Amino acid sequence: MSLRFSTLGSGSSGNAAFVATDNVRVLVDAGFSYRALTKRLAEIGEDIESIDAVLISHEHSDHCKGLVTMAKRRKIPFYMTEMTADALDWGGVEPRIELFPAGSRLSIGDLEIDTFTIPHDAADPVGFCLRTNGFKLGLVTDLGYMTASIKHRILGCDLLLLESNHDLEMLKVGPYPWSVKQRVMSRVGHLSNQAVGDFLASDFDRVARTIILAHLSGNNNHPEIARMFAEQALERAGAVDTRLLVAAQDGPSEVFEF
Repeated sequence: MSLRFSTLGSGSSGNAAFVATDNVRVLVDAGFSYRALTKRLAEIGEDIESIDAVLISHEHSDHCKGLVTMAKRRKIPFYMTEMTADALDWGGVEPRIELFPAGSRLSIGDLEIDTFTIPHDAADPVGFCLRTNGFKLGLVTDLGYMTASIKHRILGCDLLLLESNHDLEMLKVGPYPWSVKQRVMSRVGHLSNQAVGDFLASDFDRVARTIILAHLSGNNNHPEIARMFAEQALERAGAVDTRLLVAAQDGPSEVFEF
């Protein structure tokens, strides 16, 4: 085993993922309570006490809910940009923060992490590509559109976790106030099923053997609708061997091993 990966849960109510190499165990975001993170890690056979570091994409609560409690209990490094750190309320806790500028490359043990800016209405949001022993994972959620830079960054991924937040028609007729609908559909909002389909049909390099659709809205999407858009796009692109999964909000995914 060189690389293990699982989404601990992904959606509007919370997001976190687990990545392990032979030498380190890392959380990407901590959008559940410390207790929930502990439980979800245990479900995939992992102990929260074994986590070596936490990567934070941005300061929104569905990515940071468990952060303060984790900082109280674990003296591990928390990696984030300076503006993200400044935007977080640490409640008097003094965590061990490792700052990085968006666009830089980090090393945590034998895990190399490329960071890149994403278009979202947060202080300084970033996406990640994680590499070890020739394997590459791309984790890209909370973005209003697929920039040329993001498309370039995620080339060559073996597994790609990609936001498919909402269905445009469901969002338009859904319960949100119009101002919120505008925010979600904006270029600093969230990626729609339709936008994901456009990317997969036109710009996907067909390298990734697994694509996980993530961060689905509980009100403005449905797993089977998101899956339908992506499957049809992959078929148009001729990527018939690509495995397509939808991340759940209420529990971890299977553990992928490379």
